[in-house]
Amino acid sequence: MTDTPNSPDPLNPLNPLDSLDSLVEKRSIDVVPDAERHGTAFSQFTLWLGANLQITAVVTGALAVVFGAAAFWAIIALLLGNLLGGAVMALHSAQGPRLGLPQMISSRAQFGVRGAIVPLLLVIVMYVGFFASGSVLAGQAVGELTHLGDTTGIVLFALVTGVAAAVGYRLIHILGRIAGIVCALAFVYLGIRLLDRTDLATLLHDRTFDFPLFLLAVSLSASWQLAFGPYVADYSRYLPRATSAKATFSWTLAGTVLGSQWSMTFGALAAAAAGHAFVGHEVTYIVGLGGGAALITSLLYFVIALGKLTINVLNTYGGFMSMVTSVSGFRGRATLSPRGRAAYIAGIMVAGTAVALLGKDSFLSSFKDFLLFLLTFFTPWSAINLVDYYAIAKERYDIPALNDPNGRYGAWRWKALSTYALGVLAQLPFLSTAFYTGPFVAPLGGADISWLIGLAVPAAVYWLLAHRDTAHVPDHMILTPEPPSSRPYATESG
Repeated sequence: MTDTPNSPDPLNPLNPLDSLDSLVEKRSIDVVPDAERHGTAFSQFTLWLGANLQITAVVTGALAVVFGAAAFWAIIALLLGNLLGGAVMALHSAQGPRLGLPQMISSRAQFGVRGAIVPLLLVIVMYVGFFASGSVLAGQAVGELTHLGDTTGIVLFALVTGVAAAVGYRLIHILGRIAGIVCALAFVYLGIRLLDRTDLATLLHDRTFDFPLFLLAVSLSASWQLAFGPYVADYSRYLPRATSAKATFSWTLAGTVLGSQWSMTFGALAAAAAGHAFVGHEVTYIVGLGGGAALITSLLYFVIALGKLTINVLNTYGGFMSMVTSVSGFRGRATLSPRGRAAYIAGIMVAGTAVALLGKDSFLSSFKDFLLFLLTFFTPWSAINLVDYYAIAKERYDIPALNDPNGRYGAWRWKALSTYALGVLAQLPFLSTAFYTGPFVAPLGGADISWLIGLAVPAAVYWLLAHRDTAHVPDHMILTPEPPSSRPYATESG
C-alpha cells in the first residue's frame, strides 16, 4: 500500500516546498476520492494519544475521586470505561477509510437525509460544550502564561483554535503527533513529581469498594470515549480505502485508551493526594507540581495549552462538519466555499467561547453533569449507526444517495428515528444527574447505568425492526451515481 505522490502523509513533517495552500484542506463533507487518500492506520494512534494526553482528561479522572471513590477502585473503573467506550468509538473510526466521509453524514443511511439532523443538532451542542470546557482550562493556562488573566486567555485560545481548525485535516494530525510527544514527556515528569510528594502505596491503600461510585467512574470514562464517536471517522476518512478495518480499529483503540487512561490515572492520583486543594484550582495545582521554577512553570502552562489546542481543534472541526451536514440535508450541497467554511468555524468558536466565559467559575461540577447527560443522547445514536453499518448494510452504502432526499435513503427514516427516541427515553429511569434522578437509581444503590441501557436497547430494537427491511441496501458499495433503472429501492418517507 503506497501513498499518492501528491498527497503527503500527515505523519511526516511538512516538506519545506509545500505551500500554505497545499496545507489548507479543500474538502468538507464531500467524499474523499481515492486519488487523495494518504497515510497509514498508525496515524490514528498518534492523533488519539495526543488528543487524550491533556488537562480535561486529567480532570475527568480526578472527578471519580473528588466525588468519593477510592483511588484504587477509581483507576480500575476508569480503565473499564475507557475500554468499553473506546471499543465503540474505534468501531466508528473503522468506517472512515471505507466510506471516505465525515462520521455524521453516514447517519443519513439510518435516519434519512433530513432525519439525520435530529442527532446532529445534539452533536453540535456537544461540540460547543466541549469547546467551552476545554477553553476554561486552557484559558487558565494561557492567562497565566501571558499574565493577562483567564478571560483574555480564553479568548486568545479560542482564536488560535479557530485558525487551526480552518486549516483542517493535515494540521490536525500534525498537532496530534506533536502533542502526543510533548505531553507524554510532561506527564512522565509530572508523575515523578507527584510521587516525590506522596507515597503511591498510601494513595492506593484505601480499598473500600462502593458500587455506585465505581459505576460513576466507569460512566465518566465511557462517556469521555463515546463522545468522540460522532466525529472519529472525520480523522480516518483520508486513509486509503484498502486500509484494514482491523488496523484502523486497533490503532484508534490503542491510542485513545492509552492516552485517556494515562491522563485519568494521573488525575485520580492527584485528586487523592491534593484533596480539596485540587477542586477549583486544577491547572495551578498541576503546574505547581513542577517545582516552582519560572522556566518549568511556563513550559507546563504551554503543555496544558498545547494539549487542549489539539482536542479543541477536533471539537471545532467536528462541529463545523456537523453544521454543514445539517444544512446540506436541506440545501442539497456537499461542497463549501472557503468563506462559508470560515463562517461555520467562526460560529462554533464564538458560541463555545461565550459558554466558556459564562461558566468558567463553576466548571468542575458542571462538567461532570455535562459528560453524563451527553451519554443519554449519544449512546442510542452509536448503537443504531454501528448495528446498521456492520450487521444490516454490512459496509455497503450508496454514497451519492446520502445527498438525495428523494433517493435510496429518503428524507426521513422513521425506524431509526423512533428507535432513537425510545433509546433516549429508556435511559431516563436509570439516569442520575444534579437536575434529574430516575426512579430506578435508588434501588440500584445510586448507581447510574443509563449508558448501558442506551447501548443495549436501541441496538436490539433497531436490529429487530430493520434487519429484514433491506430494500434500501445496495448489493455493493456504490461510489458514483448509477442509472435509476439499475438501483430499485423503496424508502420509508415515500
